[in-house]
Order: sequence, then structure tokens, then C-alpha cells
Amino acid sequence: MYTVLCYLVFLSIAALGVLGASDFKCPKKNGVFEDSIMCDKFYDCEDGVATEKFCPDGLVFDPLNRKINKCDQPFNVDCGDRVELQPPKSTHLCPRRNGYFAHPDEKVCNIFYNCIEGDATEIVCPTGLHFDEYSGTCVWPDSAGRTGCGEPESMKLKDGFSCPKEGNQHHGQAVAHPVYAHPEDCQKFYVCLNGVTPREQGCSAGEVYNEESQKCDSPDNVPGCEEWYKDDPAAQKTGSKRQRRRK
Repeated sequence: MYTVLCYLVFLSIAALGVLGASDFKCPKKNGVFEDSIMCDKFYDCEDGVATEKFCPDGLVFDPLNRKINKCDQPFNVDCGDRVELQPPKSTHLCPRRNGYFAHPDEKVCNIFYNCIEGDATEIVCPTGLHFDEYSGTCVWPDSAGRTGCGEPESMKLKDGFSCPKEGNQHHGQAVAHPVYAHPEDCQKFYVCLNGVTPREQGCSAGEVYNEESQKCDSPDNVPGCEEWYKDDPAAQKTGSKRQRRRK
């Protein structure tokens, strides 16, 4: 009796395994062919007999791929009308077992995860870039089109300064590393590397930053900073000597 029950269970499992393939007609006697509804489902035909198969969770089937393994990342495949997918087998940081996925906090746009069989590896985009799930790569924020992104701490200095989103020009010319005057300290200024990463810099003693020329200059040439060193005679002398050498 036990042997008969086991045999019946085996037949039931086998029937379920070929149920999806029973209605599929192989276009050719041998080969692999896409399902008409599910993008991650395909059929392996041998001598005209179809076996239903699925790509690893998170990958989809590309009939145009010339490789033996035709399962690829979704951003590399045009699924067309094949819009359905197998149920996800998610883990903590992986919505599906395989693929590239954004950080679960929508405010964190510069970090994403490469998931391989449910194991997530954290990847940080280069400075100033955001992760784009549609391309699986880091792109400029305008291309990513993500909203509500918080600014990483590295993109903001302790005094609160962060590089302006626009304005990387000087006298109508594009500037790779724009410079901005400090709002309170005539000697200091900010440099925005590649327009996004701020760095605080300062002029030598006796000089102040000239926003017009974007160079360190004599206080007399910068309106509002003429008396910046009035209480520091030594700095005044150093600045005067430096200016004379330049002339």
C-alpha cells in the first residue's frame, strides 16, 4: 500500500511539472523558446517535446541572446507583452534573489545592492551620481529622475555648505570645479569638485578671496573686505609683500 501511495505522489508531481508545457507547441524540434505571457519562463524542446523552465528569480528570458544561457538582467531585455513574472523569492535586501536593487530607504539614492542568489553586496555610486534601476547603473541625478533623495553627509560640510545644484559657470563659461566665496570669512572660499563635492579652502595670510576674479587678492580690491586684516598688522605686511612680488 505504501509503495502505491508513493507512486501516485510521484505521478502527481510529474503531472504538475509538465502541466505548463502540455499546451506549448515547439516551433522547432530542438531549442529553447520564450513563453507568451511570462518573461522569466521558457520551454526547452527536445525532439519536439517541451519542458517548462524558469530563469533564476530576478532574471528574465531573452530569446535573442545567442548564449546558451539566455537568462539576463531585466534592463537588458525587451519583454514586450510578456509582462508576468514568477512569484518573488525575496530576502532582507533583495526583492528578488538576483539583480540590482535600490536601497530600501527611498532617500538614499547613491547606494544599491547586487543580489546573487539572495546574497546582497552593497555598492556606493561615485560622488554625485544616483542609482537607476532601469539601467542598473549609476547616472547623473537628472537622468535617474528619482525624487526625495537625501543629501549624503559627504556632500555637505560641517558649516552646512553644499554645492548649488546649478550655476557651474563663470562669466558664461562652464567651470569644472566652481568656486564660491565664504559668506562670513573673507579669507575662506569653497571649491566644488566636479560641481558636487564641497571642499573648504583659504587664501594665504594677508589676502582675501575675490569672487569676481575667483582668485586670492589684496583686501583693497574686494569690496567689503578692505579692513579684514586691520587687527593683524603682520598679515597686512605679508599680503603687501606678496602683491608686490606678483607685480
